[in-house]
Amino acid sequence: MVVFAAAVSASLLAQPRRDGRWEVKMEMDMPGMPAGMPPMTSSQCITPDEAKDPQKSMPQGRGRGNQDCKVSDYKQDGNKVTWSMKCEGQQAMTGTGEFVYAGDTYTGTIKMEGGGRGAMTMKYSGKRLGDCTK
Repeated sequence: MVVFAAAVSASLLAQPRRDGRWEVKMEMDMPGMPAGMPPMTSSQCITPDEAKDPQKSMPQGRGRGNQDCKVSDYKQDGNKVTWSMKCEGQQAMTGTGEFVYAGDTYTGTIKMEGGGRGAMTMKYSGKRLGDCTK
C-alpha cells in the first residue's frame, strides 16, 4: 500500500498548480499501520506541459501489485479539484480525492477503500520551491 500511495503522490497534481519544483508531504492513516508513522516527503519537477494538462498528472498508471488505476469524474471548480479512482487487480480498491490550491501551496485528501485492508486516508500538503533545475 505504501508503494501505491507513493506512486499516487508523485503523480497527483493538476491545474491550477504551477509548473516548477514542488515539495510534497503525505501522511497516511491505514488499519494495521503503526500510529504516529512519520509523513513521507518527496520533491518533484512539474513541467509546463504537465501543469497545463490535468489528466496527465492524475494517477493513471499502475499501483501496487497488479493494480491498474483509472481516474474518473475529474472536476475542477476554481481552485478545487475532485475525482474518483478505481484500481483493479489482486487488491481492487476504489476512492475519491480532493485537492485545494492556493498560489504556491496546496492541501488535499485521498480516501481509498478495499484491497483487503479497509479504509486508507492519505493527507497531502505541497509547496512550490522554485523553478526546476536540470
